[in-house]
Amino acid sequence: MTSTAPTTRTIDDDESAVLQALRAAVGDAVTTDADLLDATREDRSGHRSPGAPLAVVTARSVEHVQAVMRIATETGTPVVTRGAGTGLAGGAIASAGEIVLSTLAMDTVLEVSVDDELAVVQPGILNAELNRQLEPRGLWFAPDPASRAISTIGGNIATNAGGLLCAKYGVTREAVLGLKVVLADGRMLELGHRTVKGVTGLDLTALMVGSEGTLGVIVEATLKLLPRVTGTVGIVSATFADVEDAARAAAVITAAGLRPAIMELVGESAMSAIAEHLGFEHPGGTQLIIQTDGPAAETEAAGILAVITSLGGAAVLSTDPEEGERLFAVRRAFHPSLKARGTTLIEDVSVPRSRLPAMFAAIADIEQRFGIQIPTVAHAGDGNLHPNFVFDGQEVPDHIWAAADEMFLAALRLGGTLTGEHGVGILKKRWLRDELGDDQLELQRQIKSVFDPLGILNPGKVF
Repeated sequence: MTSTAPTTRTIDDDESAVLQALRAAVGDAVTTDADLLDATREDRSGHRSPGAPLAVVTARSVEHVQAVMRIATETGTPVVTRGAGTGLAGGAIASAGEIVLSTLAMDTVLEVSVDDELAVVQPGILNAELNRQLEPRGLWFAPDPASRAISTIGGNIATNAGGLLCAKYGVTREAVLGLKVVLADGRMLELGHRTVKGVTGLDLTALMVGSEGTLGVIVEATLKLLPRVTGTVGIVSATFADVEDAARAAAVITAAGLRPAIMELVGESAMSAIAEHLGFEHPGGTQLIIQTDGPAAETEAAGILAVITSLGGAAVLSTDPEEGERLFAVRRAFHPSLKARGTTLIEDVSVPRSRLPAMFAAIADIEQRFGIQIPTVAHAGDGNLHPNFVFDGQEVPDHIWAAADEMFLAALRLGGTLTGEHGVGILKKRWLRDELGDDQLELQRQIKSVFDPLGILNPGKVF
């Protein structure tokens, strides 16, 4: 009697079958080009996965996305949805054995309604490009991340991106009316509404915003627009000798009922890095850069100037928009300036605005105890700080993790949060339990399993 050995299917066989199925379904949208695969192993966080993914699928339609997700579910293959790759928390980094589902080619504005002040867009359109197309119609999509020229609307939604204008105009969640989302098994949900009001059922639209690709793939968004703000702007550029004094001034400004459109704080070590990167001399001190807009712009700017000078700051007031662009271009150079110095652990904590001085004091204490510099900028109008840790190599040293741990716990003690706008990704998941607690963390994992029972959507991120 003869016996036949069972056939053993290798991982390579499985991956080959997945590739064949993808190519049969979406054709040349699939690539295994080594350089393209390698590029998806990192984002703007400075971190890199240990291995390249199986393939990149550049979806050109909703049908492409649905086909990929059906194949992923049938084969149990993980999927990482990716836009422009500008994230700062490692949330769209791909690893070995995963499909990268790029929505970058889905970049069309499908509709603009001037009467209803809304736009329907695909996820791959860049934030700045959307506003360029809206400008002739007198409308504006308000969320304004520092990466607006290179980040996609889909990515902004996936991370609930913030930016410079949040204190006055809100974060991304407040500008999303509805979404079309493809689930892990390929089904599509239509969430939200086009109306100003809408409370039917649970708010799954808000749940999707900030979900970092763990619940579904955003393929279309209905966005709330605002009339474009015109007229004079007020620009106040202020210098304080001490970062805590600058933070205190920011808190006093908002407590006084003044509502600048933008209020950015650039700490001294952050400003030194920017000056070195851009090639100008930094005279020292901490900078506050403030912009007012709307009918009361000049009056508010004058009030802000009075607050700053009363608190010992040196400040100048301008109504020249070009001066504002110059100052905010300097602020936006912060992350590139640190990238030139090494690998950066880019952090993103938020505290109540009144606790901003206390948070800067906590960062200074951590710097002293660990013998390191933590260059920090802040969206001071909403209490969102970006402390950064710079080091050599790809692995975060233990003393940097320890310092970051102290910083996060300090933010939580002050009534703050681990992340204001970058998301959790892979960088912050170790602290998630500290903020959420056991019960809420478990409930969120259960919600994830309802949308993604096989755990194939962006595995290893957030949870």
